[in-house]
Amino acid sequence: QVQLVESGGGLVQAGGSLRLSCAASGSIFSINTMAMGWYRQAPGKQRELVAAITSEDRTNIADSVKGRFTISRDNAKNTVDLQMNSLKPEDTAVYYCNAYYPYRDATYWGQGIQVTVSS
Repeated sequence: QVQLVESGGGLVQAGGSLRLSCAASGSIFSINTMAMGWYRQAPGKQRELVAAITSEDRTNIADSVKGRFTISRDNAKNTVDLQMNSLKPEDTAVYYCNAYYPYRDATYWGQGIQVTVSS
């Protein structure tokens, strides 16, 4: 089993920045073989991909946050971070860390963390 724990959320004014971090633990040696990502879900909306990073460090950033958000990973620390700059009220959502472990064909989710951007 893999546990994902998010941190770094909170309340910020529009134009501000936050850095989310996801720490992986459990029955894994390292996240280096895992695809990692961040999703978000706003009230009344479906969960959507924000950013993803493959085991080869290829990234995929949603158009809505491109140029403002970046995703990075530290395999030695088993963490994946989401740097969010120039935040907008529409970025308000619960943000979820996601991991896909290909050797088990298994997907894992964190419990989610609230990000609120005030106007």
